[in-house]
Amino acid sequence: MSLSGNLFSTTGDSLLEGLNQAQRQAVAHLDGPLLIIAGAGSGKTKVLTHRLAYLLDQKKARASQVLALTFTNKAAREMRDRIQHLIGDEANHLWMGTFHSIFSRILRYEAEAIGYRNTFSIYDSEDSEKAIRNILKELNYDPREVKPSAIKFRISSAKNSLISSHEFSQHIRSSMDEVAAKVYPIYENRLIQSNAMDFDDLLIKPIQLFEQNPDVLERWHDRFRYIMIDEYQDTNHAQYKVTSLLSSKYRNLCVVGDDAQSIYSFRGADISNILDFQQSYPEAARIPLEQNYRST
Repeated sequence: MSLSGNLFSTTGDSLLEGLNQAQRQAVAHLDGPLLIIAGAGSGKTKVLTHRLAYLLDQKKARASQVLALTFTNKAAREMRDRIQHLIGDEANHLWMGTFHSIFSRILRYEAEAIGYRNTFSIYDSEDSEKAIRNILKELNYDPREVKPSAIKFRISSAKNSLISSHEFSQHIRSSMDEVAAKVYPIYENRLIQSNAMDFDDLLIKPIQLFEQNPDVLERWHDRFRYIMIDEYQDTNHAQYKVTSLLSSKYRNLCVVGDDAQSIYSFRGADISNILDFQQSYPEAARIPLEQNYRST
């Protein structure tokens, strides 16, 4: 069948063909929380894309009500291309991308609820370090001795652990932390005054948004009735928190990951998010994909 409009190129039971038993179970399990344990070579991308297509084929939600989160733009592009092949133009209506790209998009809609204009700028690493360098100079620190990158790293780690500038002083373990404790609140005020967010704020501000505005959270609950997260073992505390808030109404949260591997511990990845998933979601199904198609 040729792709046209919203017509699927692959439908119904044909989406389950060519899958092993565990993959088929994962694709067909649509309601409620689901943990898919999938190592490299287990066909997890195929499972994710077929599950998305099957979800839409079974009329569980419209494409615009499905959120798929990845860690890289490359992974998002690959997944979208595969979905496009399965369901055609309907793939264009999916919310699919990295955590930061998706939540920056949400913040553009809702910025005013947390005191920003929707034209806010986003600081990259260079912008953040420049702002921190200026603050260090104002506080009479020599940026050659106290590296702005080192202060930025501490502030970033604090944000991703949901430690605010007011709470940071309770977590001082070194002289560099003491400097960061002075810079952090000033840096935060500068961002607000400039109608700017840094990269970490793209995860932190949605949490603030949803916790302070239950009506806004309710609106996004109904927008995203189904949520899927790839490489869940690499999520940090902020990513865990914001997706928990978003999925708290319908609880249709599907996470895919390898509980034996985490490559982003340097940026706060918390392996306990996947290890403790069934404690957070006691009703969750757990499906391991144990067949490896790359190696015997």
